[in-house]
Amino acid sequence: MEKFDVAVIGAGPGGYPAAIRAAQLGASTAVVEKEELGGTCLNWGCIPTKALIAGAGLFARMQSADDMGVAADAVSFDYAAMSRRKDRVVATLRSGVAALLKANGVRVFRGTARFLDRNTLTVAAEEGDTTVSAANTVIATGSESVLPAFLPRSPRVVESRAFLGLTGLPDSLIVLGGGVIGCEYACMAAQLGTAVTVVELLPDILAGVEAEVRATLRRHMEDRLGIRIYTGAPLADVRAAADRVTGRAGDTTVEAQLLLVAVGRRPVTRGLDLASAGVRIGESGFIEVDAFGRTTAPTVYAVGDVTEGIQLAHAATSQGLGAAENILTHPRRPLETLIPSCIFTTPEIGSVGLTEEQAAQNGRDIATGRFPFSSLGKALAAGETDGFVKWVADAGTGQLLGAHAVGAHATDLIAEATLAVRAELTGDELGRTVHCHPTFSESWMEAAHAVHGQCIHAAPKKR
Repeated sequence: MEKFDVAVIGAGPGGYPAAIRAAQLGASTAVVEKEELGGTCLNWGCIPTKALIAGAGLFARMQSADDMGVAADAVSFDYAAMSRRKDRVVATLRSGVAALLKANGVRVFRGTARFLDRNTLTVAAEEGDTTVSAANTVIATGSESVLPAFLPRSPRVVESRAFLGLTGLPDSLIVLGGGVIGCEYACMAAQLGTAVTVVELLPDILAGVEAEVRATLRRHMEDRLGIRIYTGAPLADVRAAADRVTGRAGDTTVEAQLLLVAVGRRPVTRGLDLASAGVRIGESGFIEVDAFGRTTAPTVYAVGDVTEGIQLAHAATSQGLGAAENILTHPRRPLETLIPSCIFTTPEIGSVGLTEEQAAQNGRDIATGRFPFSSLGKALAAGETDGFVKWVADAGTGQLLGAHAVGAHATDLIAEATLAVRAELTGDELGRTVHCHPTFSESWMEAAHAVHGQCIHAAPKKR
């Protein structure tokens, strides 16, 4: 039996940072991974999709190069080549994770972990089983795509991981689910010429996103990218033939060469034998944890998508680091709760903190400040005028409670806003902070001025 201070199950964005931080704090550390280092995010999620989105975005921008005075005739794309580039990016980052684990002295076990008790694991691998003893364990096994039972099992019906394995795009695509994953794939495929239809059961796409933001995205998807979006009705009567998938969205018949299913993810806990460790699973199927990441077993922590909460890679990383520190240092501190989100649609979306709707539901008296990219010098110069940024602030104190951005670079812009909300800055303080000109980031300064009706580069609100 091999003994460690900390064992981490899963080497995704929650697991491998937890292992590295534990090693940095002086613990003997092991990580168990049954597939690829980096987990879903690096291998079949965040990174490969963003590599494809980058290629699609470049191709789309070239279509309007004439507007910038650039002649780019007969521009074409090779999706198979884009897919190969995606694989190279993934391989580079995966080897980087392996190198970092090795450099920090983390022992990597390849295989499937199962609890014998709360301090003992067995790791099943092709070459045989290994027993690992750990004073503390971090579960970071992530989540997997859901394929509902009502859908036919067919090569014409795929989930996001299988879609990434394609070396060619279909001429037409139905996306079941108008959440983050569905909208990202829909925009990417539409930019490359695929006829895309999105079907979402809820009244609108991207539930939970600021209303103005999702309205801007939906308008762009429909008007600019030609995506057909059906909301408020399920996809029914789905049938798969040899070369086509058909279904019904409300009163409308939809059909395409391929159906991409993006209706959510479920935690990966099967085979762990959590009961042997005394780890309790909630009614929703996720592992129960407290504010520090601890499960119902005193020496076992859980982080990332396997717990109920925000399913984002950067949230998992923050939780993984926090769990390792709570295991090895005292006093413990609660895991971060202010988590920004980034959506790599066209246009991009960034969000953190309260939306205007959430603030109203909480009975908060708020003030908002909004600044459009159409009034921003850098956006005009770059030809990226769609979108805006928006602050949600406490009306009495001016404290910034939330921030939302849609448009070019929104996924990068949200970092400044996250820091401001976390630091409990006021709109006045952010507005007095000098921002470089001309930049996209100065939109936050302008919007902060707008909270108090003092924006220089936008007309005042009508009284």
